Amino acid sequence: MDQFIDQFFNLDVMRQTLPMILHGLWVAFLLCLVVIPAGFIGGLFVALGSLSKHRSLRWSSVVFTDFFRAIPPLVLLIFVYSGLPFLGLRLNPMVAVIIAFFLNNAAYYGEVHRAGICSVHKGQMEAALATGLRKRHALIYIILPQAIRNVLPDLLSNTIEVIKLTSLASVVSLAEILYAANMARSVTYNASPLVLAALVYLVFILPLVRLVRRFDKRTVQS
Repeated sequence: MDQFIDQFFNLDVMRQTLPMILHGLWVAFLLCLVVIPAGFIGGLFVALGSLSKHRSLRWSSVVFTDFFRAIPPLVLLIFVYSGLPFLGLRLNPMVAVIIAFFLNNAAYYGEVHRAGICSVHKGQMEAALATGLRKRHALIYIILPQAIRNVLPDLLSNTIEVIKLTSLASVVSLAEILYAANMARSVTYNASPLVLAALVYLVFILPLVRLVRRFDKRTVQS
């Protein structure tokens, strides 16, 4: 038991490696700061494309969504980082991770947005157009606010998945939390930095999980 505690819950090792973990947390935060808004907005355009009356745009959006939801994010990340250089496009780890995660999350956010838009009764659009609003203004001011409210728990759940997804960035040597914990483990020959990294994830993700559950209850009650 003492060996287990020393190997996984060594407070001295955790204290020594905490600066590395916090630096990794900052990198993960910067990554989320870019990927989450970009995926959210990109997903909105994907959703609108999938609902378009133009067949080419509709099918392009459907193919995009199905492809990037089907391919594992890790495979996509490795392809972007290691495959594109063979086409003459060499990216640094941060840019490669942003592109890969954007493609993956735009597809998932797109499906959530599409479900939200479809959940709004078509009479809302008809009523908005009857008042003299243009279609794009009716979409922005009438349809989308209701759509986002209807699928807010799903949007938050997907955002939590994006935060956890940042751990994959360690594969391309981006110094986020898991990469920093692995480096600390290799230096200290102790697994406590990995436990510390898990605790950091828990501290930041658990409140979001509770928030999603709260919104879920409100949605059911309404």
